[in-house]
Amino acid sequence: MPRQRTNSALDQYELTVDEIVAACDGDLHDALRALMLLNEQLEQELALMSGVRLPDQRLH
Repeated sequence: MPRQRTNSALDQYELTVDEIVAACDGDLHDALRALMLLNEQLEQELALMSGVRLPDQRLH
């Protein structure tokens, strides 16, 4: 039985997640890694814009 969609923002997240996984040839590990790397990059950009120096905590 398919899930009922009730929230368009959540629907968009679902579509985006599907696109990310598809871009990684269906590999969930690669998709998660890509998202983590993107998040790290965005945190660095935010820190630069706000003038905050973050400790180097890269996991890769």
